[in-house]
Amino acid sequence: MSELSVPAGVQYAEVRAHQVRKVRKLMVDGNLTANSETTEGGVSSRVYNQGYWGFASVPALDRISQEKVVRKASDNALAMSRFGNKSQLTLAGNAHSFEQRGTNTAELSQQDSIDIMALINDHCRRSYPDLKSTLILLHQEAHNKAYQNTMGGEGVNVINRATWVVQMTAEDKNGRPVELRESLSGKGNLADLNMTMQTIAPALDETYRHLKAKCNAVPVRGGKHVIVLSPDLAGMLAHEAMGHPCEADSVLGGSALAGLVGKPVASELITMIDYANTYNGTELMIPVYADDEGTEAIDAVLIENGIMKNFMNSRETAAKLGIAATGNARAYTFNDEPLIRMRNTAILPGKSKLQDMISEVEEGYFLMKTGNGQADATTEFMFGINLAYEIKNGKLGNAITDTTVSGRAIDMLKTVDAVSDDMHWECGGYCGKKQPMVVSMGGPAIRAKAHLGGE
Repeated sequence: MSELSVPAGVQYAEVRAHQVRKVRKLMVDGNLTANSETTEGGVSSRVYNQGYWGFASVPALDRISQEKVVRKASDNALAMSRFGNKSQLTLAGNAHSFEQRGTNTAELSQQDSIDIMALINDHCRRSYPDLKSTLILLHQEAHNKAYQNTMGGEGVNVINRATWVVQMTAEDKNGRPVELRESLSGKGNLADLNMTMQTIAPALDETYRHLKAKCNAVPVRGGKHVIVLSPDLAGMLAHEAMGHPCEADSVLGGSALAGLVGKPVASELITMIDYANTYNGTELMIPVYADDEGTEAIDAVLIENGIMKNFMNSRETAAKLGIAATGNARAYTFNDEPLIRMRNTAILPGKSKLQDMISEVEEGYFLMKTGNGQADATTEFMFGINLAYEIKNGKLGNAITDTTVSGRAIDMLKTVDAVSDDMHWECGGYCGKKQPMVVSMGGPAIRAKAHLGGE
């Protein structure tokens, strides 16, 4: 990027040149139905002046366009100031310079990708002949962001992730369709994922076994129950039900967690952290070293041993709350403004064994997979559950029909009495908050009490 030049009198300005490239392939019952590769890019600028933000973007990456968006963002901030006087903050954060590099792995060719999908489809057709349909999706996504700001920060942020998904459809005993999917996501491109049949086949066999169990599922009894959440679901709970209310813009807007720093919000077995880039010495799936404001990304300890500790911040919210900026301001494309977004959010492992957590339950449910989830600033949540089993006398029983788990996360997490010692991370989905965002989430299994929808 060229040297950042701003109009006189501007308090703070930032520029971001941002490119996004996506590859998506979809095969349904052996027929390739989608095969796309898209690239979009441009440059944007934000200016903070007289207490107001101005933003502008253009789908071009040349020096003249960069200068143009800075001037336009400055004009927009000035236009906003006509709404009246507003106290001007001294923005938090630092001048961080960092150049991140992505994967060096050569990408799969078109033919190699299609051949892998065909192998998976053939395996499903031969091994599970009663399936009514098989859907296979391959997806990879790469973000390259170059940033500059008037605090002196300059650098490059890179995010690369990939995922494969296999969805199987069968019929239950009443002839109704029953679906279940298996997926694997990771950092890098599709060639970085282990997609050999030696790896994929056992996962597909297990998915098929669960699908057949769902075909003979029994109804769930509605009401409050002891539940064991699989690591997949614990990660979703961390992200949706507690993560969003810990974002400082939500806190300033009236989140239920506002004013609870230093107070218990969960069982002492629960510690929850939004990691910037590394966990236990290993780079995470969505590594962020500097956010899109150019602030150094640091871990945000949200809950520690059940006690509310901190929030995720941007430069502005950190200044308003009088705490450190954590480097959580991120934008999905060049024409999106940075918002406070999660990076790699997780509940930390405990000391229990998952099998013991199940064997100690006289009557309850083991919830394994979710199809969707939603939550709000009150920490009220509801997740759709599309794979779960009864627990009776410490053993897994029948699969249950699709249901929902709901409650208030603060209340539910206070009932946690066991946390497993394993950990599962995934980055296959998107987080929604005015704009999509690539994130990862992780967790162990947890045992608690929550409400299930049903008969």
